[in-house]
Amino acid sequence: MIERYSRKEIKQIWEDYNKYSIWLDIELAAAEAMEKFKIIPKGVSKKVKKKAKINVKRILEIENKVKHDVIAFLTSITEKVGNEARYLHKGMTSSDVLDTCFNLQLKQSGEILLKDLNQLLISIKRQALKHKYTLCIGRSHGIHAEPLTFGLKMLSFYQEFFRNKKRLETSIKEISTCAISGAVGTFANVDPKIESYVAKKLKLNVEPISTQIIPRDRHAQFFSTLGLIASSIERLAIEIRHLQRTEVLEVEEFFDKKQKGSSAMPHKKNPILSENLTGLSRLIRSHVAPAFENVALWHERDISHSAVERNIGPDSTVTLDFALVRLNNLIKNLNIYPKKMRKNLEITQGLFFSQRVLLELTNSGLTREQAYSMVQKIAMKSWKSNTSFYQNILNEKKISKKIPVNKLKKLFDLNYHTKRINVIFKRCLK
Repeated sequence: MIERYSRKEIKQIWEDYNKYSIWLDIELAAAEAMEKFKIIPKGVSKKVKKKAKINVKRILEIENKVKHDVIAFLTSITEKVGNEARYLHKGMTSSDVLDTCFNLQLKQSGEILLKDLNQLLISIKRQALKHKYTLCIGRSHGIHAEPLTFGLKMLSFYQEFFRNKKRLETSIKEISTCAISGAVGTFANVDPKIESYVAKKLKLNVEPISTQIIPRDRHAQFFSTLGLIASSIERLAIEIRHLQRTEVLEVEEFFDKKQKGSSAMPHKKNPILSENLTGLSRLIRSHVAPAFENVALWHERDISHSAVERNIGPDSTVTLDFALVRLNNLIKNLNIYPKKMRKNLEITQGLFFSQRVLLELTNSGLTREQAYSMVQKIAMKSWKSNTSFYQNILNEKKISKKIPVNKLKKLFDLNYHTKRINVIFKRCLK
């Protein structure tokens, strides 16, 4: 985690103190269950809870000697608790604690990310509705295609992030499992009832079958979802970057009064937020492949996944949280220029009406090939000479014979391209 790209709420989830606190919660819940089923003496969990203290520095000191984090943790708790601590971890294995904790941290992080997505959806929806009928040119391959509205453009992103929200909800559910099954997952030394009790206490689901670990396909799905969200962030960020280019300038990132754009050129206002989001998205996606590699472990368990998860768990969730919050602020404060959109729309002097003319010529009896060739020839002439496409069509006798002037004028009506905008909005904002 880099401080520059971290927010406090989600960062705290991955700090050592919180991790060890969750470990203690797991051990206490297991002890409570063992008391309930008369496996250990009654009152142990209360005594441990009262005396136990999380001392991160001491745990790390012990780990430095014993080279085992869970043993170091249990030893530090024993130093504070005394004799009753011998009942902790009874029949359990390290992965019971580590995996259940990791899943709980991912769940907690995922719930924050869901809040972020909800806020972003509100901001995108607001811009979509505000600019529902704000005309702009649509582009394919970066080239002017046909008109649409800026609201429709934003609605596309709204729907994409709505799908991402659903994916994340599913992935959080997938990752919210608990395993207290002991060595190689056979429950030989710990009753399955203990696992059920701990899962309920921690608001997790029981892992139906673990080896010595919780299966890593669950984690692969979770990190894959984060990668998808990052890709959506980048798509929106790139759209803003393109639209802010000087020669386009249909939108622009907000720029504070005291903000500086360049150390050398005082006139610069660069799209640094969306560029930063593009970079952060690449970083988040880079964690997806290692998560997939972690699925194939040796037999019932090895620790090749451990170092990977200690990195990608905090880094991907903390970075995505930061990126979603930054994107939300960008969209909320985005400067949008409808007049420039209209000016850009008119650059080609009506060339984007070419399809309407093509279709009308086929209706008049020409083959599609004949109509296409005829319209393309006039379109290229209009483009090269920078003259009115409508006027050039009007002057072409072969076309004027097929399409009367009154009908031709109707073919060049901009409202034609917005007539079904409301239908799309209704489909997406049910």
